[in-house]
Amino acid sequence: MHETVITRDGLLRLSEELERLKTDGRRDIAERLRQATAEANPAENGDYLHAREEQALLERRIALLEGRLRSARLVEPRLGNGRVDVGERVRVRNLASGERLDLELVGPLEADPAAGRISIASPLGKAIEGLRRGEIADVDAPRGRLQFRVLAVEPPVPARAA
Repeated sequence: MHETVITRDGLLRLSEELERLKTDGRRDIAERLRQATAEANPAENGDYLHAREEQALLERRIALLEGRLRSARLVEPRLGNGRVDVGERVRVRNLASGERLDLELVGPLEADPAAGRISIASPLGKAIEGLRRGEIADVDAPRGRLQFRVLAVEPPVPARAA
């Protein structure tokens, strides 16, 4: 079991989201609540009730992000060791289909498969972590065992400009 780790870029993304929710998000909800209370009795106003529900969701997301960021440990990839580490990009080929995937191995808090960021806690992430170029990862997937060959291990892309 991995402890909760996060890359520098993941920490930046989550911190930016948290800041945006605490400032713009709270300000927008407060303005909607002000407008709704000025228009009608809040107990009978659908806009007011909807804004209160959104406020509760916003505060839950803020609390979740704060908790995640508090418990996460920042990790840096060990560049130059030739092994797949958290924070590094890796190119793999599915040996059955021939499909190539460009992935970034990240902590569980920042995983986003659609963006090519896979968690070290995922079956593929667990299988490729620590491998070198040319080695084969066996992955137990819902449709059976898959094999991926590591084609390249590359340093992370520098953190994007905010």
